[in-house]
Amino acid sequence: AQTGTGKTAAFALPSLDHFHRNPKAVPRHSCRMLVLSPTRELAAQIADSFRTYGRFLKLSVATIFGGVPINRQIRQLQEGVDVLVATPGRLLDLIDQRAFTLSGVEIFVLDEADQMMDMGFIAPLKRIVKMLPKQRQNLFFSATMPREIADLGSQFLHDPVQVSVAPQSTTAE
Repeated sequence: AQTGTGKTAAFALPSLDHFHRNPKAVPRHSCRMLVLSPTRELAAQIADSFRTYGRFLKLSVATIFGGVPINRQIRQLQEGVDVLVATPGRLLDLIDQRAFTLSGVEIFVLDEADQMMDMGFIAPLKRIVKMLPKQRQNLFFSATMPREIADLGSQFLHDPVQVSVAPQSTTAE
């Protein structure tokens, strides 16, 4: 679906409902939901949406991306968080420093997959996916669905269902 059509709400609201109905301790140095975003601006926007949608729930939301001190982010993640919105590079930095693990992830969201491809994140994405638990919900969102994105989805998703809110390859008005 194109930008501005509500993709964030499409994955945030059902996930928040799931967490509300299935309360669980957050694993230390991990998260229950991982949302990968291509840019720090989009990561901050997604996290703000989660905080707004879940303001009456007792869930923690954190955002990590490069360009800010990593030690503050390490401290923020020590106790674990329900929802982590991250850029691939900083997430891998934290994992490489053994400050974070993906062992607690129940829901994995790849947002703006087309931008991820355009920005050269395919190798980091494949590395991250290999570290995720085998049992998890995968959600994959993209504004466009060129062949490369469909191929990427087939690598990450099992028995996928595709939902389109606009005809494929439509241009923005």
